[in-house]
Amino acid sequence: MSDHYVKVKVQLEQMKSSGEDAGKEGVEGMEEQVPVSSPPASVSPLPPSITIAGGDPAKTPIICKHRSKSRSKPGKDDKNSCGKHNSDLALHGSVVSGHMGKNLYRVGHERTLGKTNRKMQQGNPETNGNFAPGHRHRDMKDTRREEGLRLGRKRRPVTVDTSKAKTSLEALKLSIKQLKWKEFPLGRRTACDIYWHGVSFHDNENIVSGQVNKFPGMIEMLRKINLSRAVRTMQELFPEEYDFYPRSWILPEEYQQFSAQIRMVKENDSTVNPTFIVKPDGGSQGDGIYLIRDPSDLKLMAGSQTKQAVVQEYIQRPLLIDKLKFDIRLYVLVKSMEPLEIYIAKEGLTRFCTEPYQEPSQKNLSHVFMHLTNYSLNVHSGKFVHSDSQSTGSKRTLSSVLYRLAAKGVDIKKVWSDIISLVIKTVIAVVPELKVYYQADIPPGKPGPTCFQILGFDILLMKNLKPVLLEVNSNPSMRIEHEQEVAPGVFEYVPSPVDEDVKVGVIRDTLRLMDPGHNKPSIFKPRAGSVNVEDILMDPVSQERGQDDGGALPSLCLKQVYPKYAKQFNYLRLVERITALFIRFLGVKGNMRLGPTAFRTFVRNCRLSTSNFSMASVDILYIDITRRWSGSLSDSKEAGMGLQAFVEAFFYMAARRFKSLVLREQVVSLLELCEAQLQSQYGAGSLGPEDRRSLSCSRALPRGTKTQSLGLTNPHLGSPAPLRRAASQDYRLHQRLRPNALRANVDN
Repeated sequence: MSDHYVKVKVQLEQMKSSGEDAGKEGVEGMEEQVPVSSPPASVSPLPPSITIAGGDPAKTPIICKHRSKSRSKPGKDDKNSCGKHNSDLALHGSVVSGHMGKNLYRVGHERTLGKTNRKMQQGNPETNGNFAPGHRHRDMKDTRREEGLRLGRKRRPVTVDTSKAKTSLEALKLSIKQLKWKEFPLGRRTACDIYWHGVSFHDNENIVSGQVNKFPGMIEMLRKINLSRAVRTMQELFPEEYDFYPRSWILPEEYQQFSAQIRMVKENDSTVNPTFIVKPDGGSQGDGIYLIRDPSDLKLMAGSQTKQAVVQEYIQRPLLIDKLKFDIRLYVLVKSMEPLEIYIAKEGLTRFCTEPYQEPSQKNLSHVFMHLTNYSLNVHSGKFVHSDSQSTGSKRTLSSVLYRLAAKGVDIKKVWSDIISLVIKTVIAVVPELKVYYQADIPPGKPGPTCFQILGFDILLMKNLKPVLLEVNSNPSMRIEHEQEVAPGVFEYVPSPVDEDVKVGVIRDTLRLMDPGHNKPSIFKPRAGSVNVEDILMDPVSQERGQDDGGALPSLCLKQVYPKYAKQFNYLRLVERITALFIRFLGVKGNMRLGPTAFRTFVRNCRLSTSNFSMASVDILYIDITRRWSGSLSDSKEAGMGLQAFVEAFFYMAARRFKSLVLREQVVSLLELCEAQLQSQYGAGSLGPEDRRSLSCSRALPRGTKTQSLGLTNPHLGSPAPLRRAASQDYRLHQRLRPNALRANVDN
């Protein structure tokens, strides 16, 4: 025991002397490694709690900052020289070494002694009370590690894969350059932070991380027929809230209903001769659009196949500027689907016709430059004006038009409020079926990228300033140049200042919002009352700035509208609750159709069968609705009940069970019944996994066939017979059709 005591005592004496020398060497080494010049303003070499007392901080070397806070006695004069700091720091090394030696003597652990001595040589303060008793000190090593990580994050550029960007490439390149991010135009073997696709989520088949600028299923959902069906379903539940979309008929399946309605209107008033616009389901850029005044003018055949299209009422009294009809292209960012986040660009485009407007007549129906606002059509007119000014020409900024209207006394705040409501309600209408696409392409629990998408809303203002939804584009054009004839027969692309000002800002600020370094969930405080557009329209400077731009970039041009105004619109999300039930009983991951057994399980678990609605009636209902939907969807080869067929069946069961209520109350009552039954059987979280899981997008195997689209539902049927359902549906849908209420959808 005595030999061991002598041995340890000798080691302690050696450690004391070596601690003094090592402390000096450690300080000298720090002077060599740490630059004397001041650090950047955004990066602090010390924790926020560390300051220098006395002297000018800007003129004090960084090494002095470290040493001034390393003193054992905080009451000393802080204006001493760096040499004084060196001696103090060496003294600390000696004191701490001695103290730790005593502790280690008690413990008898030589390895710990060596580790502690090395710590003291580096000048790291300990929390053992030896330094400035009564004061709290942060561990410098941990602080430096944290600051190094923060500095690494700030300096590391965000990587963007632009190999699939296609027509949006030039605007995307400018945006990345402004952000000082790193572009990979040919792709990258390792994962990128953001993937920018030109058409579809499936443009790149092998993405397992990062973020993609497309949602799976968005292209299908925003086709003209599917969008019409989605909005019509909401019109059944909320007719007043969804009156911004023109009445529409789906061809060829609703040709007979359309013909009967027009014939009835003309018989009631022979002077009425309404106009309709016909748009092919898969058309774009104005291709295949034409106007008619009689159902016999419909062109239903394309070769040997029946042509699917939407026919809508034409808006005969649009708002005019300079005697020209125009529409609004508004850019909307869906930042996430779950939770739903929607941003609207504060600046958009207005596209003008190139011929003075006249109300449609048999003579001018074919004048597309008068009636259709599509840029891709009017650009071929000899009267199209390319202008570098934002307030003149055939394409102008939205703000220039709004302020021109404001100068005439128009309440543009009210116009903006109506447009915001239109956008939110439209997104709510398409979300339910999008969730079904998600669970098919994105099996729960599979790792993959998250998604966001820029949509192009085409909106027409009526003469009374009411906005009307024309269509929603899943792939809005992001070109910032236009084709121009520079010599006879010679065309080339030249920059378009108006497009560049609007589109580059939208893409750049979308990227800023999706920056993985700052893409943290926000704490939202939904507002009650009417939509306040003061901060969107009138405030030129948004308070939302990128956290990494250092003030060099302009303020964000995208403003959040949902969930900011969620309290005003959450009551509209009834179909999403029905979709949660549908997805819950799909069973097989990746499936989009409900089989007969799964439908029976839904009815049984929710206890919807009664003596008047037996399980045999349930089977008949399933067969009848599924067969009719399969017949109306000629391009679908999948068997089973899709979402909209399920919604129709749900409406039918709600009408049977709660006959005395109106449709909306019927649906709410049946939803509450189903949810209560499931909670009582499986607990309060029974609807949680499918409802609340994050809909982050991971790549799944592509489906070989197309899936079912949305359809109109019928809640008031006494039986599910197709003919009776169709007759009742037609009456309810079109009974309010009047000549002065006719509106149309002008495709762009």
